[in-house]
Amino acid sequence: MAASRRSLQQVREVITTAHEDCTPAQKLQFYDRWAQEYEEDVSVLEYNAPRLAAAVLASGCISNRESKLVLDVACGTGLVAQELLRCGFRLFHGLDGSSRMMEMAQTKKLYQELKQCMLGQEPLPSTSGGLLCLTTRSNTSNLQYKAELEHELAALQSLGLCDCITTQNIEKWEKATSKQEVQGESDYISGVIYLYKKMETIS
Repeated sequence: MAASRRSLQQVREVITTAHEDCTPAQKLQFYDRWAQEYEEDVSVLEYNAPRLAAAVLASGCISNRESKLVLDVACGTGLVAQELLRCGFRLFHGLDGSSRMMEMAQTKKLYQELKQCMLGQEPLPSTSGGLLCLTTRSNTSNLQYKAELEHELAALQSLGLCDCITTQNIEKWEKATSKQEVQGESDYISGVIYLYKKMETIS
C-alpha cells in the first residue's frame, strides 16, 4: 500500500465520518468517495486485517489452494485477495456494496467475478460452494455493525447455506480510529476474522 498524504489524526477524522449514524445508502456514498484514497489511509492505521485473514484461511487450507474458491465478502479494493494470492490461492469472487471500491478491486485483475451486494440486505449471489471470508473491527463505534454481521452469519448457517470453520479475535487489528478508543499504552483496536464454508446451492 502506498504511503498516505494524510496524518493519523486526519485519517481518524475520515474514519469517524464513516461511523457516524447514517443510512446504508449514505454509508455507501462515503465509501464511494473514499475509494481512491482508501489504501493510502489504512496504511497509516497499520491495517493488519488482510494479512491476518489470509494467514487464517491458509492455515485451514493446506493443500490444493489454487483450486479453492474464496468468496471475499466486503472485498473493498481487494487487499485480502492480494494477500491470498501470495499464499497460493487463485480463485476469487468479490462482493462489496460500493461500486467505486469494486472498480478499484477490478484494476488488480485478481477476481474472476465481482458483484455489488450488501450482506444482510441481499442474498449471497454466488451459487458455487467455497470458502467465505469476512473481517470487521471490534471497536466501540463498530459494535452495532459487528452484531448485525454475526446475526446474518448465524441466519445463513441456520438455513444451511454456510458452516463456520473458525472465528478468530485479533488484538492488534489496526491503530485506533479515534483518540477516545486508545486503551492505556496501546493505541490499537481489536478485530475479528470469520471463515465459513459456503454450501453449494442449486440455481
